[in-house]
Amino acid sequence: MTYPDLKLHIDGAWVAATACGQLPVFNPADGSVLGHFPVAGEPELQAALAAARRGFLTWSNTSPYERWRIITRATELLRERAPAIAKIVTLEQGKPLAESLREVQLSADIIDFLAEEGRRLGGRGVPPRVANVLSQTVLRVPVGPVAAFTPWNFPVNLPARKLGGALAAGCSVIIKPAEETPASCMELVRVFQDAGLPPGVLNMVLGHPAEISDHLIASTEIAKISFTGSTPVGRVLAEKSAHYLKRYTAELGGHAPVIVCADADPVAVAKLAVAAKFRGAGQVCASPIRFLVHHSLFAEFRDAFVAGAQALKVGSGLEPGVQMGPLVAQRRVLEMEALVADALECGAKLLCGGQRIDRPGYFFEPTLIEGAPLMCRVQQQEPFGPIGLLDPFDDLDDAIARANALPYGLAAYAFTRDLVGADWLSRGLHAGMVGINHFGVSQPETPFGGLKDSGFGSEGGLEGLLAYTEVKFVSVAA
Repeated sequence: MTYPDLKLHIDGAWVAATACGQLPVFNPADGSVLGHFPVAGEPELQAALAAARRGFLTWSNTSPYERWRIITRATELLRERAPAIAKIVTLEQGKPLAESLREVQLSADIIDFLAEEGRRLGGRGVPPRVANVLSQTVLRVPVGPVAAFTPWNFPVNLPARKLGGALAAGCSVIIKPAEETPASCMELVRVFQDAGLPPGVLNMVLGHPAEISDHLIASTEIAKISFTGSTPVGRVLAEKSAHYLKRYTAELGGHAPVIVCADADPVAVAKLAVAAKFRGAGQVCASPIRFLVHHSLFAEFRDAFVAGAQALKVGSGLEPGVQMGPLVAQRRVLEMEALVADALECGAKLLCGGQRIDRPGYFFEPTLIEGAPLMCRVQQQEPFGPIGLLDPFDDLDDAIARANALPYGLAAYAFTRDLVGADWLSRGLHAGMVGINHFGVSQPETPFGGLKDSGFGSEGGLEGLLAYTEVKFVSVAA
């Protein structure tokens, strides 16, 4: 298929060229160049800021019903164009086409839920203490223009979370998607434009991440920063946002544990684990990584997990039947090699995979490692790739303590048939999202966010809308 011409979007117009030149976008399945995008410089960023200011004045004064009407028209277009957009996602991100299509369709559901919540977002009355005060109302008002930064692993879903919440609340947005996957977000922006979103309400810029974030965060026009990405970058943006007293939401990295209790079905859990671990080639922030399995089930679980991983069909996401695509870039393959080598040097046992696949593109084998010591890198740092770690345990409280030992706290999972044990696990696991007997912790109606070093605030659900509002108290006297 034809990859679209890449452009910036500022004040309702598409910008095809800038004085700062262009940068390439690569197809991770073969390393070829898909296209080039224009790099936003200071003139484009200033134009986007001015547009967002004007757009906010227009959009915040648009009725919630009218905002809902335009937003849901955009999601109608998103669903109509989902097959074409899904192919773009696969071309520039690499995931299998079925995963891409599901991502686009789910993104429409996410935006629809937030738009509906925005239509009925109300305040509350507070009874006055004195007779001449006629009313006292606590209102939720839009926070202001938003600067949103999104990564490459879910190039439609993650922008959708931010745009859905911000636009439903009445905010204008400048979004900077990842430079690896610009066309996916560009097509999302296009459906809003085609649905009749006023100029300036939604702007998209691309370029050098540090330069863009520094410029936007420092601007007096921006009221809120929303970021999804790595913990180190999230810390930097948090410091900058705090310096300028900007509202800040961050969904950061994870290192999700999975506790498989003695009463679980090891083969059934292993089957679920294969699908969850290697979805998106493991490039998922909530991906299960550390599998802590009761010693009585360990051998059976390990054998089933390894067999499932080795049976996966790896290849270009556009090929029929492919279950795992490439990593997004060559640097990710090099990181997988380094993590595996470090674990083996520390005494771990390689159960399967562990090597790049000898073919064009950025492919790495589905990899499972047993007994990686706690001090090795892959036990401490989020691999963000197709690597799973297996370890046995004897005592459940010890397993929970091991699960909670890292500074991450995004997602955690556990499998048990015991209701008392399930309650104990749900209370004991320190994570923003806990899945018991399944890996499905993300739905349009539910908050998505982490504890500790995994984030600040939530996206999705009602919480994802409230994050783009401020509280205003209004008291009226006679």
